[in-house]
Amino acid sequence: MMKKARANKNGSDAPMVPADQILPEITLRVLVLGTILTIILAAANAYLGLKVGQTISASIPAAIISMSILRFFRDANVLENTMVQTMASVGEALTAGVAFVLPALIILHAWTGFYYWQTVIIALLGGTLGVLFTIPLRRALLTDETLRYPEGVAISNVLKASANKEKTDMFALTAGGTVGALISLFQTGFQVLSDSFQFWFKSAGTLFGFGLGLSPALIAAGYIVGINVSISLFLGIVIGWLAGVPLITWVYGMPDAGTANEMAAAIWQAHIRYMGVGTMLVGGLWTLVTLIKPIVLSLSASVNTLRRAKIHGKEKVLRTEHDIPINYVFWAVGLLLIPIFLLILFTIIPDHTDTSHAFRVLLAGFSTIYILVGGFVFCSISAYFAGLIGSTNNPVSGLLVSSLLILCMILLAFFSLIGGIKGHELLGVVVGIGSTVIIASALAISNDTMQDLKVGQTVGATPWKQQVMLVLGVVVSAFVIPPILDLLYNAYGIGGVFPRPDMNKAQMLAAPQAGLMATVAQGVYAHNLEWSMIIVGAIVAIVCIIIDETLKKLGTRLPVLAVGVGIYLPLDSSVPVVIGGVLAYIIQHKLNNRYPMQQAQSDKKIATHKHRGLLLACGIVAGSSIMGVVLAIPFAIKQTSDALKIMPDQYGYLAGPLGILITFFLCSWIYRVVMKKL
Repeated sequence: MMKKARANKNGSDAPMVPADQILPEITLRVLVLGTILTIILAAANAYLGLKVGQTISASIPAAIISMSILRFFRDANVLENTMVQTMASVGEALTAGVAFVLPALIILHAWTGFYYWQTVIIALLGGTLGVLFTIPLRRALLTDETLRYPEGVAISNVLKASANKEKTDMFALTAGGTVGALISLFQTGFQVLSDSFQFWFKSAGTLFGFGLGLSPALIAAGYIVGINVSISLFLGIVIGWLAGVPLITWVYGMPDAGTANEMAAAIWQAHIRYMGVGTMLVGGLWTLVTLIKPIVLSLSASVNTLRRAKIHGKEKVLRTEHDIPINYVFWAVGLLLIPIFLLILFTIIPDHTDTSHAFRVLLAGFSTIYILVGGFVFCSISAYFAGLIGSTNNPVSGLLVSSLLILCMILLAFFSLIGGIKGHELLGVVVGIGSTVIIASALAISNDTMQDLKVGQTVGATPWKQQVMLVLGVVVSAFVIPPILDLLYNAYGIGGVFPRPDMNKAQMLAAPQAGLMATVAQGVYAHNLEWSMIIVGAIVAIVCIIIDETLKKLGTRLPVLAVGVGIYLPLDSSVPVVIGGVLAYIIQHKLNNRYPMQQAQSDKKIATHKHRGLLLACGIVAGSSIMGVVLAIPFAIKQTSDALKIMPDQYGYLAGPLGILITFFLCSWIYRVVMKKL
């Protein structure tokens, strides 16, 4: 039986394990189990990352699996579970960071495969930077009350309910997990249900229509984040899809595609997502400006603690607030810059480039500085996204495009100053992408890390021990990812590049995110990038910032980054979050009517209903996420995502309507369970 923490009398917001209670956290079984799960989850997500350009967030599956295994140890505790989950989730995050960008070097024929040691070092350096960058951000972001951390809340509720053996909690979690897993199985595995439904039609020389996303995990995530973020996402959907697609089609004409649905997707790929990049770029920089003060205060508090310790001896710090000392962080970041510089100088910059050694040193030095400064900026934004909308819906590729775009523009200006761009195009593209791979690894880890630290804050883990486990997870993953990616490349080919002739092109791994990176980098130097849409997106961000600052005085918000996400993401990723947020609002409204504030115990009763709904949503997210990881195994073995398909092709048109019907029943079921009388 798992050891229960001492009852907490400090209030519902206090950690489950109080700061003055000491329990084992990093143990031998934690290290062994964490290592095994890190390897498994990294391998399970590599195929999906290259095939469809997305990975399944591994934090919840890691928590559930470790919880199930540690139950066999009578003296296991919730903090050990937290440490296993913290380490294991790194496998998926680092895989995403590498797989979303590094294949671009293969697509551009700069690399002929995933070179083992180069890839190991890239992942190791980038991932470690990601962990270090989040340490000074932890206090600032975890104390921001506007950030809900949907997956972090889900994980911590799963862990707490399991440790406390609460019947009601476990029923809601189990029921939600079962329903979420079954729906995902019939959507992604059996393909009897569709996880999206698009309806577009041509009229008067343009396109009109809409699309639905039907993912149970994203609907539940929307339920957790609530109505404010959902409204912002919906505004982005209106700007990018409902208004953007018809207007852009009217301006540019119909794209060369078969059906109206395919035309809408082509418009999104060629134009809309660049508008989202512009909005997220400006919105992200503005968000960073608003975070400067709390980050500086956090750093100042850490430095003052060190100063007082030198003068008066070691100062007592609460166990639950004890990070890796900030001076260690500064030294570690500084030391990492040396191998990053050498990596760019001797590995990223092509040997055959007709440039002087001094120029190569200058270029490598500048890129290293950009990785330090730009990496921290974009890691901060990515970590903020973890609290705003969660890891699953985090637009990693949008942030990476922004980072790559800025770097390539700076390099373009630099080349122009030294005598023109001619002859430096390939050099600029390769250096831009090579540097972005390191930032991508850091960015993906920072997003994952902030969710894990939120879990630790809720259950009462020691932050510095979590940070150590994260670094260990990076080390394990860095040595595992390269052979897996190279195996997949040699088995299928990537992005139109094949290691051998006469390979089956139908089985090729498209690597869409890496293809986007290659297109953007080349577009900067070929002067054919969609700048007009990026500028439009930037203008949208400025307008949203002005509105948000006005609304802030009235006690509400319009998160500009959420608007950018709504523009950037395809409808099947953004719409379900809106559905979940609206459902949460309807339930809250009904609860307020059922329990008027004048009645005694109203607050307590409403809180009980809301807690039940939160646990139900957490269960749905957990079940759906675990099913996604499980399905990755037969997909990889059978070399196709149709491995378990049972829906006959002639009845494929029924999958969409059936998916909508099941989604309606899912929302109705959530409503009934949450509103059930106490």
